[in-house]
Amino acid sequence: MGIMRFNYRSQTLGYYVDITVVLPTDELSYFDPTKETKNLHPNALRPRPVYKPGMKFQTVYLIHGGGDDDTLTYRYTNAERYAQRNQVMLVTPCIPNSFGAEAQFGIPYSTFLTEELPVVIRSLFPSSCAREDNFIMGYAMGGNVALGNAIMHPEVYSACVDISGGIGYTVRTQTMVDELEGDHFRTRFPLFLSTFGDSKSFPGSKNDLAPYVRKYQQEGVKLPDFTVICGSKEFIRPRVEGDVAAMRELGIDVNYICPEGYDHDFEMWDKFIGVALDEILPLKRSPIYPD
Repeated sequence: MGIMRFNYRSQTLGYYVDITVVLPTDELSYFDPTKETKNLHPNALRPRPVYKPGMKFQTVYLIHGGGDDDTLTYRYTNAERYAQRNQVMLVTPCIPNSFGAEAQFGIPYSTFLTEELPVVIRSLFPSSCAREDNFIMGYAMGGNVALGNAIMHPEVYSACVDISGGIGYTVRTQTMVDELEGDHFRTRFPLFLSTFGDSKSFPGSKNDLAPYVRKYQQEGVKLPDFTVICGSKEFIRPRVEGDVAAMRELGIDVNYICPEGYDHDFEMWDKFIGVALDEILPLKRSPIYPD
């Protein structure tokens, strides 16, 4: 695999941001192995994709969890190996404890993720521009980031996989209001309140998902395909299942998976990052060559 940590100044965030980019290079050849036989090991002669100027890859924006950064995803899971065997590009921006939201304290993380980042990645890396080739996925905080931003920006992604993402974005406006008014986040994680704002001003705000869903349904906008995964032992399971039920009530077709025995940890996230890439996302599993 080709893996790099790219750092640039984001206009949206107003600071330099780190991004890990993974490219499935292991099986690529710089020559056509069917036409070269001299001095090559027999294993090197098997058919394989070749490097070609202008080639692109399908791209999964893989969002890390709360308290993590973009490197931890690749240190604690086998995401790089899963991407290689599925011939897909991964992009993980560093957005620690941001909830991927338009934060009320002034930093528009959602705008960064859905507007600026795709333009930068497609301009500087071999990422396909086609909606059908772009997906968003995450675990823990990142799963919720993926869900919320896929709902708000269906033009960017064709599918979304939310793994263990039961804190933050929800299509249930009243649930968010209740959480903002409760003592849990106020005493344990006040950043939640400073991100999503006052409970009275939340309904209809930029981070309220329900109005987006209704608007897109009225306009006939196609939403991404959604898969939500939550382990049977996870503490956030009631919140996740309530959100799934509400999504279905709003007419969103969502596939819900609750694997038995899994908890809110990297054993769960490593397993289902692999499942998402191997089985759930509609991947071509090959480079996309220019006509």
